[in-house]
Amino acid sequence: MGQITSNDLVFPRILDLCSISKVSNPRWFPWSSGILWSPRVPSFWGLVNSAWNLCSVGKRQSPVNIETSHMIFDPFLTPLRINTGGRKVSGTMYNTGRHVSLRLDKEHLVNISGGPMTYSHRLEEIRLHFGSEDSQGSEHLLNGQAFSGEVQLIHYNHELYTNVTEAAKSPNGLVVVSIFIKVSDSSNPFLNRMLNRDTITRITYKNDAYLLQGLNIEELYPETSSFITYDGSMTIPPCYETASWIIMNKPVYITRMQMHSLRLLSQNQPSQIFLSMSDNFRPVQPLNNRCIRTNINFSLQGKDCPNNRAQKLQYRVNEWLLK
Repeated sequence: MGQITSNDLVFPRILDLCSISKVSNPRWFPWSSGILWSPRVPSFWGLVNSAWNLCSVGKRQSPVNIETSHMIFDPFLTPLRINTGGRKVSGTMYNTGRHVSLRLDKEHLVNISGGPMTYSHRLEEIRLHFGSEDSQGSEHLLNGQAFSGEVQLIHYNHELYTNVTEAAKSPNGLVVVSIFIKVSDSSNPFLNRMLNRDTITRITYKNDAYLLQGLNIEELYPETSSFITYDGSMTIPPCYETASWIIMNKPVYITRMQMHSLRLLSQNQPSQIFLSMSDNFRPVQPLNNRCIRTNINFSLQGKDCPNNRAQKLQYRVNEWLLK
């Protein structure tokens, strides 16, 4: 991971929210035929299925709004360690009707450890969330503001559980690494493999699938060892509260054309009316006094701070967020 400058950081040091526009009139998760009272709208999840009860009554739900002034530095949070065995991986990319999902094959395994984890966790799936406009799309918010999208790498505790289904229902079951997406002139090399025109057009409709080979998971990660972490849930039903979230302190980038291609993906099959998959994010949930920890030591002088001033317990959303 390379040297980080203040302009690269998701959580820089001085509070200045004037440089990013607020999300106006967000359309929450249109996983339906466009009817706001549809049972598939997130606010109804806990009402239409008793097995989804946690979605309504849970106290550790995700996503959340990250108030950076309330983050707590934890000196015991070590850098993340990604173990690919030095090999590239293959996986199948799906249009699930809700997400772009990349599910890895079982031949070459990818494990992650360090950070808040006591156990090693195995990568199971990568999901993409994105908006119909650049000002929304991420599930997590930063000081009330959204990014254009969010990549979520879902891992399960393979030391305690045999598969992701068992782990999702169990304590210390899941770890989700989250990386914000920003629209730019260049593209992250891993996401470029997923989102180039020849690939993304293979999964235009629900249940479409396409095999990708020779993927390097390490290319997906931004060049930073800084992150924040909190305990929460999965952001789709049944909303089990068994996930530890790790949100990287630097975004990855895709091009405007790639974002446009994502917005052309349909929630439905070809015989049904087209309904864009965009805005496939759950609204933020109450934090309920949960602790948000970080390995960013804001008390150190000079580190990640070009002007060599002492870092403050306040952060700025940089102007590049809208570029």
